[in-house]
Amino acid sequence: MYKILIFSFLLVKIVFISSEFTSQDCRELGFIKSQLMCSSCDVLNDGLEALKPHCLECCQQDKVLATEKKYPKAILEVCTCKFGAYPQIQAFIKSDRPAKFSNLQIKYVRGLDPFIKLIDHDGNVKETLSINKWNTDTVEEFFETHLEKQSNEI
Repeated sequence: MYKILIFSFLLVKIVFISSEFTSQDCRELGFIKSQLMCSSCDVLNDGLEALKPHCLECCQQDKVLATEKKYPKAILEVCTCKFGAYPQIQAFIKSDRPAKFSNLQIKYVRGLDPFIKLIDHDGNVKETLSINKWNTDTVEEFFETHLEKQSNEI
């Protein structure tokens, strides 16, 4: 245990010496650089203050969210045979939530873990995201944030 602590300390020191943390550096520190917003670092209190400098090195500025691109169409691909493994995705699909998004297509693909494909105006897939760890509310919020509103949507 003591050796692990020393190794971790040395690793943190080596990483700290380099001016910018890479995604791998952040992952080794327990942060996912591509998903960490700097506002999340502000809640590191009560004994977690030591993590705050590393958190701030690994985070993305929150203002990026305001300029996120909206897409005219999305496809949620999933296999019904895997609903047992992804009950939150099943709950989203079987609820009335998908009906809120007329530009969302649900496509059943045998053997596929749940994915979202974001489509541009030309019909090209611009982003593909794995959503296997998302909950029902996160899926809905994502579509509210990243899908363009259609004229028949409120």
